[in-house]
Amino acid sequence: MSLQVAGLSKRYGPLLAVDDVTFTVEDGGALGLVGESGSGKTTTARIIAGLERADAGTVMVDGADRAGPARGRGQRLNRARQIQMVFQDPYLSLDPRLTTTEALGEIVALHEPGSRHSRRHRVAELLDQVGLGQREAAALPRQLSGGQRQRVAIARTLAARPRLLILDEAVAALDVSIQAQILNLLIDLRRQTGIGYLFVSHDLAVVRYVTEQVAVMHSGRIVEQGATHEVLARPQHAYTRLLLASVPRRGWDPAAVSRARRDLHDTTSDKETV
Repeated sequence: MSLQVAGLSKRYGPLLAVDDVTFTVEDGGALGLVGESGSGKTTTARIIAGLERADAGTVMVDGADRAGPARGRGQRLNRARQIQMVFQDPYLSLDPRLTTTEALGEIVALHEPGSRHSRRHRVAELLDQVGLGQREAAALPRQLSGGQRQRVAIARTLAARPRLLILDEAVAALDVSIQAQILNLLIDLRRQTGIGYLFVSHDLAVVRYVTEQVAVMHSGRIVEQGATHEVLARPQHAYTRLLLASVPRRGWDPAAVSRARRDLHDTTSDKETV
């Protein structure tokens, strides 16, 4: 399943949050959407997922427009099977009253009506895919760690058998060691299922690890895009260079980063004034 986003724009009052955004995620591909807070990347992701309406532009899946509202239960289910979204805080997307098995079971019943035995088999398959055992299967969300809850959230999205997964800062709230586990899980799932990823993140190391393509957003616009290793190794835009320079490392100069940020802001403001 290929995703084509073209000319996407979204305004909130005087703020142009998304400005003429265009990119493509090929079937089974992985694209990182990178930028700082306020860059417009999450709004873009929410529009693609159908959680926000764009003011202009198109979101095409295999050539069919999905930007408009879904009509009827059948179309809503079909769209859910195309694209699912994993959020930064999994606790907010899980019902605190349901065990892991119950949470997965309700999604499986929605998308794969069949015998009770077949649904139980599918739930067991999902638990195995995300590396959860019987103890986690019987637990409520409050009884799980952050990493375990994120695995449950990923399993719930997989229950719909989507072709594209949008991951919005999906590992940002986790400890570094747990981040690595979830990232490796995502790589394994992609290898097993052929699912595509739109990985929304401010963390360049994460994007470097899990994507082949990257699009850099600044002030609602995509300022640079291309192969991940090329963009991050030889950035052409000043904002991409600033993001890379902002990562702490040996010999890091925060004062120089602050100066570069001010210079970029002044340059951008001058262009918008002209």
